[in-house]
Amino acid sequence: MTTVYLVDDHRIFLTGVEAELRDRFEVVGSSYDVDAAVDEIRSLKPEVVLVDVHMPGGGGVSVVGNVLETSPDTRFLALSVSDAPEDVIAMIRAGARGYVTKSISPAELSDSIDRVAAGDAVFSPSLAGFVLDAFARSVPVAEDPELDSLTPREQEVLRQIARGYAYKQIARRLNISVKTVETHVSSVLRKLQLSNRHELARWASDRRIV
Repeated sequence: MTTVYLVDDHRIFLTGVEAELRDRFEVVGSSYDVDAAVDEIRSLKPEVVLVDVHMPGGGGVSVVGNVLETSPDTRFLALSVSDAPEDVIAMIRAGARGYVTKSISPAELSDSIDRVAAGDAVFSPSLAGFVLDAFARSVPVAEDPELDSLTPREQEVLRQIARGYAYKQIARRLNISVKTVETHVSSVLRKLQLSNRHELARWASDRRIV
């Protein structure tokens, strides 16, 4: 039986989805908090994680990105009310294997989870067209030259700043020194031509880099 973990900040919806899936999957855990979800997913190692896109504390992109850094075999299926192209592309770029909307039926959701567990890419019919077209033509959807100018580590520090963590907290989370965090922040500020961490956090928030 496929092991599944659920992440959604709407508790009633989370409870309903869990009840629908329990007969067909082993639901090993659930969370409505981004940080708690990341820690539990790393610990429980479910085969598939069903994750909402927009949540406080960074949302689905943050959950996917942080987990895949240490657990690259985890497969993610995004579940959202949003069908905005930028949300879909952001989740796929973060590492999600599929994206379905919350209008999906319970049977269709179960089938989508099975397909993601098997390694397939799954999208709601209304989303599949532009996603496949974008990637088939190698169109750099939502390209951001400023963000791309940052190194992977600088981008990770930027995400932590955007989520409101202090330098000491970032150092602990990334297993680096406070001095190294300061060095990365200084480099990011210089590259983005910003003056301080508050402007940096606002810049990241405007681009949903959290």
